[in-house]
Order: sequence, then structure tokens, then C-alpha cells
Amino acid sequence: MESLNVYLNNYLIVVVFLLLGILLPVVALGMGRILRPNAPSEAKATTYESGIDPYHDSRVQFNVRYYMFGLLFVIFDVETVFLYPWAVAYEKLGVFALIEMLIFVIMLVIGLVYAWKKKVLKWT
Repeated sequence: MESLNVYLNNYLIVVVFLLLGILLPVVALGMGRILRPNAPSEAKATTYESGIDPYHDSRVQFNVRYYMFGLLFVIFDVETVFLYPWAVAYEKLGVFALIEMLIFVIMLVIGLVYAWKKKVLKWT
């Protein structure tokens, strides 16, 4: 019976965090909508381009390479976030964690080589 209570308590904690994760942004955005001043005008609806008056449509098409370059940056940025705690706790983790991290880094290197071959990393 005790193990069932511990089991259900673990799920209760997950449900509470899930509800907080949903309710907090909804309440914050709702309160922002209620409390903010609302004075729409035509000038506020125009596109802001560094102080210069807009002279064409704001929906400019960008080359997909810029998006891919940014996406690759985020992927390798996340890699460093995973590598740092592993490096700090390496002595406690042992050889198994070393093998797991090597597999992780090899998968990222394969992705980098693939992107390089597809010329995604070429800026122009």
C-alpha cells in the first residue's frame, strides 16, 4: 500500500507541474491583455524598420539557408548545454556515460558532416 501511495504521489507532482506550466503563461498573458493600455492607430500598425519609414511590404522572403544556419547553431548550442554537466560529473558517471556521450557526439558530427556536404553551412 505504501508503494502505491509513493507511485501516485509521483504522478501527482507531474500533474501539478503540468497544470502550473499551462496556467502560469495563460494567466500572465490574460492579465497583460487586461491591464495594458489599448490605443490602436494606423501608425502603430505599420512596420518598424529602424526609424525609417516603411516603403514596401514587410513580408520579405529570406533564403532558407539563413534559417538552416540558425537551426544548426541552436542544435550545436544545445549540444554544449548537454556536454557541460557531463564533463563536470564525469568522474562519478564512469565508462558507461563516456560511451553514451561518445555516441551522442558522433551523431552530432554525422549531422554536421551531412550539413557540410549539403552546403548548408555556406553563408552566401
